[in-house]
Amino acid sequence: MSELPDPPWRTPSRSRPARRQLSQQAVVDAAMAVLSREGLGGLSMRRVAQELGTGPASLYAHVSGKEELLELLLDRVSAAITVPEPDPERWAEQITDVAWQAYRVYAAHTNLALASLATIPTGPNALRVTEGMLAILLAGGVPPQPAAWFLDRLFLYIAGDAYEGALFGEKVRASGKSLEGYWSDTLTQLREYYLSLPAERFPHTQAHLDALMAGGGDERFAFGLDLLVQGVARYATPR
Repeated sequence: MSELPDPPWRTPSRSRPARRQLSQQAVVDAAMAVLSREGLGGLSMRRVAQELGTGPASLYAHVSGKEELLELLLDRVSAAITVPEPDPERWAEQITDVAWQAYRVYAAHTNLALASLATIPTGPNALRVTEGMLAILLAGGVPPQPAAWFLDRLFLYIAGDAYEGALFGEKVRASGKSLEGYWSDTLTQLREYYLSLPAERFPHTQAHLDALMAGGGDERFAFGLDLLVQGVARYATPR
């Protein structure tokens, strides 16, 4: 497979000889290790260089900077997403399946979910996923413009949901409780608080409290995903 061209806005890598043991793959491996242990805030070219036992300058022969490094990390995890050949009769089911795959990937790499919100996919794996999903939508009769906007909104939804999971996980770790214990205590406190609100000002909140608090993360994600897919289906040409 031929190499993809660099995006025009990227600063070219500095033309200097790299240490023989370094490679772009090694740099990405080290960055992934730092990200897993220290989160997005701890990721820097200097920190990755320390992980590799070298100086930051030696990394620039392989990666132009942190922005490209994040793109490479996102592309690395996108390799786990498979996209089927388009089936016009099953396009909605296919899109839903790929979206669930992406959600699982982002949920397993929540620090990258935040990075994806400000990163345009340009790597071969990310482009493969986008190209394949666009092909599925077009085969299902969705016109190009709503198909393109749907993919943009879909991945924003996936990344936002996964990142919220990361923030929730930080709260659980800070509490020192188990996930089940933290969630149970939180729901109890929320229920007590809502029930203490003035009933004349919040009658619907109190009357439908069970509905407002029902459902876990997967159930709520599935509901939102179904809304998005049904929404774009309105634009599909009947077959």
